[in-house]
Amino acid sequence: MAVFCLVDCDCFYVSAERLFDPTLIGVPVVALSNSDGCVVSRCPIAKSKDIAGGGLAIKMGAPFFEIKHLMKSHGLRVVSSNYALYQEVSNRVMRVLETFAPKIEVYSIDKNKLHTVDVQS
Repeated sequence: MAVFCLVDCDCFYVSAERLFDPTLIGVPVVALSNSDGCVVSRCPIAKSKDIAGGGLAIKMGAPFFEIKHLMKSHGLRVVSSNYALYQEVSNRVMRVLETFAPKIEVYSIDKNKLHTVDVQS
């Protein structure tokens, strides 16, 4: 029987940025679109609606001008998208995933479907 596994990297752009800039770890971070117009990736703190718990409730696609004030008031860090970096990190993830499955379907830069995974405990 074939086994399938869906791999979806959480807040991929922000996670990739954190790999190369450790000062982004533990603080709210969003990545903006090509022209820095709107939010395309958010860390869990930035997207959390639990305001009392430190969440900022930033919506996907939120215009930058609407959240800019959070940089000063809540320490929000904002990065411009770096697609060359994200593709390189995605390629590295793919190389790891290839060790687990003979066939991989790529859905997007951060989503993959693995076929016939050898399940081991």
